[in-house]
This record gives sequence, structure tokens and C-alpha cells, in this order.
Amino acid sequence: MVAEIHPHRPTVSFELMPPRRPDAAPNFWETAQRLVAARPDFVSVTYGAAGGDRATSREVLATLLRGTPVLPVAHLTCVGASREDVSEVIDEFLEAGVRSFLALRGDPPRDEPHWRPTDDDVHSSIDLVRLLRQVDERRCAADASTALRSAARPLTIAVATFVDGNPGAGTTREQEIRRLLEKQEAGASFAITQFFYRAQSYTRFVEEARSAGVTIPILAGILPTTEARRLRRVEELTGVAAPADLLRDLDRLTAPDGAVDPEAQHEHGIGYSAELAREVLEAGAPGVHVYTFNKHRPALDLLERAGLTVSRPR
Repeated sequence: MVAEIHPHRPTVSFELMPPRRPDAAPNFWETAQRLVAARPDFVSVTYGAAGGDRATSREVLATLLRGTPVLPVAHLTCVGASREDVSEVIDEFLEAGVRSFLALRGDPPRDEPHWRPTDDDVHSSIDLVRLLRQVDERRCAADASTALRSAARPLTIAVATFVDGNPGAGTTREQEIRRLLEKQEAGASFAITQFFYRAQSYTRFVEEARSAGVTIPILAGILPTTEARRLRRVEELTGVAAPADLLRDLDRLTAPDGAVDPEAQHEHGIGYSAELAREVLEAGAPGVHVYTFNKHRPALDLLERAGLTVSRPR
């Protein structure tokens, strides 16, 4: 049974990562189908470092556009790419019917510690927001039908922000707020936060951002905290550390033989994440964006526990 959506329900969205290997595609599409059945407001589709899975990402987006009612949001990175190259990618996505993007700088090459962008590169997500607007405006100016379609389906550009500062970039909360204001001025439509573990991180960020002049919606990113192993891995990837007490509690949930008890960790972690989601929603968050890591069960259990679905397929 498909969940009924209350008209005043907070927004719900998911992040999906395109399969990197053909043999992973069946599991990926099973996950995508189950998440789409929950009727999210949108699903964002990641775009690998330096556009490494560009073709696969475009294929996933096209399939979602053709075969589902869900709004797909295309991640787009610009690090190490020229304006011409990025403009070409934007043209490809727009030609495929994509009208919603998440503009990201992306990570510099890991094997080039002294890498620096060239003068012709798109240097930041702020530049990328401007370029997205410029390419769409150019296409509209060149063709009346395209202009009409753009008027009917305006370009939407999301941007990312880190509520406690970005450990990878060495930014503070205050710097992230200033950058978010610049992204808004460049043409961003709304922001999605990197995941966080304490409601106060989100509420303080939003309060300070509003005081600084940020008016766009700020969507709360939530990671289902169902595995201590995964939380340690995402810290390695993002620099965002899970609270020590959460990791300790998860580590203590073992079977009689001393091995990790995945079901107990899942149950405890879903309870923690659902409470976090409820707290930020009660504080005024417009919705939650769930980082799924291509696992449907934690994402859907989180929504159910947080009271964001009525029922869902089993």
C-alpha cells in the first residue's frame, strides 16, 4: 500500500548513488523503487568525483524522469573542469529534461596534493550556480519553445552547507553561513545540510543564517545511524564525527558470542535518528533529506519511526 501524503507533511527526500558496476544495478533499482514508493518530494542522484559516473548518473536521472512520478535532482560538481566542459554537461542534463540540480564544488583529486584550479576552471559552487543560470538563460534566448518550457518548469538549484563547518574545507559555521549567503545571491533556490548528529547544530545554524540575511529554505540532512562501522567510515570520508556516546552505545550492542548484533544496532540507531528528525522538524525545519547509502530499509524505517509515513510496502 502506498502511503497517503498529508498536504502539510514536511518534505521528505532521499539521496541515491548510481551503481558503479553493472552487477550492482539490480539491487540499486530495487532500492530506488522502494524509496520512490514512499512518494518522496524529490530524489537526488549523486555525481562522482570529477564526473566519474556522469553517464550512469544521467541514465538514472532519465529513468526516474520517464518511469516514476518523483522529481529527480541532479548532483553536479565542477572541481577541475573548465567552463566549457561544465557548460556541456549542463546542456546534456537540460536536454534530457532535468530541471533541478544540486550545485557542488566537489573534491579535488586525492592523488594530487598540490593541485590548484586553472584560470578557466569553474572554481566554486557559487560559480556553478551562476553558470547553471547562464546556460539556461542562453538556451531560452535561443529558442522560444525552450523559453516556454522553462517558464512552466523553472530551473531549481539546491546547494550544500555544513551546519558545524566543513572539516574537509576547514571552514567554520560562520564561514559556511557567509558562503550560503553568497550562494543565495548567486541564484540558489534552497540548501541541503550535510548530516549532523545534534539538533542544536541545525537550529543554531539556521538562527544565525537568518540573522545574516539567508532567506532560502534550509533542508535538514539526516543519516540513519544504524551501524557504528558505517559512522566511522563516513567520518573518514567527510570529517563529520559521530558523538562518542552514540558510538559507544552502538558498540555495546553485541550478540551473546560477542559479535556485532546488527539488528540491535539498527533498532537503536533508528530510534536515535528518528528523535533527531522529530526535534529539528519541531524546531521549524521544512523537511528531512535522508542520506540512504543505497539502503532502503534504514531510510524507510527512519521515516516510519519519525511519523513521516502512514504505511509503506513490506
